Amino acid sequence: DRHPAEGIIEKAELEDCDLIVMASHGRRGVQKMLLGSETAEVISFSEKPVLVLR
Repeated sequence: DRHPAEGIIEKAELEDCDLIVMASHGRRGVQKMLLGSETAEVISFSEKPVLVLR
C-alpha cells in the first residue's frame, strides 16, 4: 500500500510539474493541524516546490 503523498510526488515527477499545489487542513498535532498530514509529507519529501493554499 502506498500513501497518497507518495502518489502525488510520483505523479508530479512523471509529469515534470514545476509546482505542486495543495490545500491546508488537518486535525492532529501542530504541523498536521496547520497543513494536514499528507501536505506535510509532500512538503517533507518532494524535490518539487509546494504551494499550500489555505
